[in-house]
Amino acid sequence: MSSAISRHIFRLSRRSALSPAPSFITQPWLGSVSCLSTTTQRNAQIYQSSLEAVKDIPAGSKLLVGGFGLCGIPENLISGLLTTKVDGLTVVSNNAGVDNFGLGLLLNQKQIKRMISSYVGENAEFERQYLNGELEVELTPQGTLAERCRAGGAGIPAFFTPTGYGTLIHEGGAPIKYASKGVVELQSSPREHRQFNGRDYIMEEAITGDFALIKAWKADKAGNIIFRKTARNFNQAMVKAARTTVVEVEELLEVGEIPEDQIHVPAIYVDRLVVGEKYEKRIERLTLKKERKGASAAASNPAMAMRERIVRRAALEFRHGMYANLGIGMPMLASNYIPEGTDVKLQSENGVLGLGPFPAPGEQDPDLINAGKETVTTIPGASFFSSDDSFAMIRGGHVDLTILGAMEVSQYGDLANWMIPGKLVKGMGGAMDLVSSPGTKVVVTMEHLDKKGGHKIVENCSLPLTGKNCVDMIITDKCVFNVDKEDGLKLMEIADGVTVEDIVSSTGCLFSVADDLKTMGQIEVADD
Repeated sequence: MSSAISRHIFRLSRRSALSPAPSFITQPWLGSVSCLSTTTQRNAQIYQSSLEAVKDIPAGSKLLVGGFGLCGIPENLISGLLTTKVDGLTVVSNNAGVDNFGLGLLLNQKQIKRMISSYVGENAEFERQYLNGELEVELTPQGTLAERCRAGGAGIPAFFTPTGYGTLIHEGGAPIKYASKGVVELQSSPREHRQFNGRDYIMEEAITGDFALIKAWKADKAGNIIFRKTARNFNQAMVKAARTTVVEVEELLEVGEIPEDQIHVPAIYVDRLVVGEKYEKRIERLTLKKERKGASAAASNPAMAMRERIVRRAALEFRHGMYANLGIGMPMLASNYIPEGTDVKLQSENGVLGLGPFPAPGEQDPDLINAGKETVTTIPGASFFSSDDSFAMIRGGHVDLTILGAMEVSQYGDLANWMIPGKLVKGMGGAMDLVSSPGTKVVVTMEHLDKKGGHKIVENCSLPLTGKNCVDMIITDKCVFNVDKEDGLKLMEIADGVTVEDIVSSTGCLFSVADDLKTMGQIEVADD
């Protein structure tokens, strides 16, 4: 039997009761073949309500749920599951919504047994259930999660990636389920490791699901779909990776109304369609442009002054023509200080290249956010793409610079920034992918000491690693270190009013001092 016929039969098997009964047919170009439908049109089944579209999902199913934060989530299909109260679910999704919206509602009803995610984020109930042993959580690097879904839809059982090498993802032991008093009851298994061309990689298995719940912008009645702006995110990979794919849309069009060259996902991947009954499209972090009035707040706020000192110095690492990725929080602030005349295009791992400033009040768009779930704008020449494409850019070495925060950095550039076992779990998000990218300069911005006055720059990290030997530069409120993977730290710049002795006492490891030690913030970084 030809591979084309095999794929045709497999596709029909996904439709089960939704398709007309199969019959025997004979075609000169096929010969005698059984179990092929006499129907030539294989449009997606259209449902009248979200509840009808999901009511046959059984307990214990594995669901792939699109979205990034609250952007592009299938909110109506999730509402349908709230009504059916189906439980024991394994849910693959980058996040788990928030406490009172999205997947957070399913968590509140205890319908989810296991989450496979990259970022817990600010969902307090998610974190509470995980740390109390009520929920199993398989934390997975964001780019790995996207690629596992893409591979599943492409029929690729496994692949090798540099992401996570030397961390708990590679070595095993990441807590999946806690018992009482923070004891780990179930933990992750080690990954296979190989070297290719002198680089270290680990093997990750593909993800497939029983059902995919997808949010698209528009569809035609054949099942061809398109997404809007950053709402594409994980939806585009997940739509292809389940036995039954259910897509909710804002608008349903006649066949032919979407130009062929504008279709993002062809109908072959779509089984069920429904027009969403109601769209709240909540914004997780409404962030608007603020008018500057009077003196900077940093002038009267020591904490803000310290952060400003750090991000102003970090901004000196930008070069004209760079592609850069900025982490959540303080790293993102560095974009406010890009030197005049320097053209830097900001990449966000949720699927946009060419981030602009925050929108003016009233101009925010729930379908346009950055990786911190903040409302943003774009600049001329910007583009949108899926999460798997975004991390192909990152892992492929196409991003020149990444700036991110840290809990700890070691003497030789190990980075820890994603969890404190048994106490704080936010997830690694895209950080493991960003720091494993070849050719990308990794800059850490952070306060030199923690809130209790403890060392954050240490001989060896005590917290679970994000990456090994990956940091190139550390910028703190006190100084700037260059990091050599073999020779360790070299003090390059020191803040005004800070002494080398102060750096020695506030740093938990040895370092060398540059012969031409400079004053921090009073230098210009030369072009490479």
